[in-house]
Amino acid sequence: MDLILALDVNNTTEAYRLADQTADSVDLFKVGLELFTREGPELVRNLRNDGHRIMLDLKLHDIPNTVAEAVRSCCDLGVELLTLHATGGPAMIEAAAEAREREGSDTKLLPVTVLTSMNQEQLIAIGIDRSPADQVLRLASMALQAGAQGLVCSPMELESLRQHHGQSPHLVTPGIRPAGSSVDDQQRIATPAAAKTWGASAIVVGRPIRKATHPNQAAQHIKDMCR
Repeated sequence: MDLILALDVNNTTEAYRLADQTADSVDLFKVGLELFTREGPELVRNLRNDGHRIMLDLKLHDIPNTVAEAVRSCCDLGVELLTLHATGGPAMIEAAAEAREREGSDTKLLPVTVLTSMNQEQLIAIGIDRSPADQVLRLASMALQAGAQGLVCSPMELESLRQHHGQSPHLVTPGIRPAGSSVDDQQRIATPAAAKTWGASAIVVGRPIRKATHPNQAAQHIKDMCR
């Protein structure tokens, strides 16, 4: 199981510092909206040139042609994992998968099912009258049939997704908190060891590593929990 560090910082200096500090313990680095919108593709290229594996977490969600062109651009950056929103629907995901194939890329497309900050109350507020678990399964089946290579889901749905879809999908799990850590703005969380037991291919950890006095030691401690 891979450990992904969320580089949720707002400048390249901090991003490069964290990547350098934790490279021995972290498998991939997640570049999300906060950092990408400020620093752009050049940051991703530089991290790749330094030998780092990248998860580009843009959660693409638009009409199929627009998403397809964005996927082509992201594949050109050499990112290993790329997120999009499953709620974009099957046509959007199919267009993304076709663009990936045309590029001859190994980038894995990972639709996000239900954000880990969402709970039942918030789903109802946007007109979805089913539980987060049921919504995840519905979107997961659609996304995988449309050509996605994996999914982003909370740890709470890992076991169910493995039961329904086997070991093939690449399941990336945010909402990971070591025992005793603050839950911050996450709703559906678990420990690293539980996520591994339940079937995660990779876990995403941010603040427990970034805010640690010694980030590399914190990252290694999380990996040790999963052995």
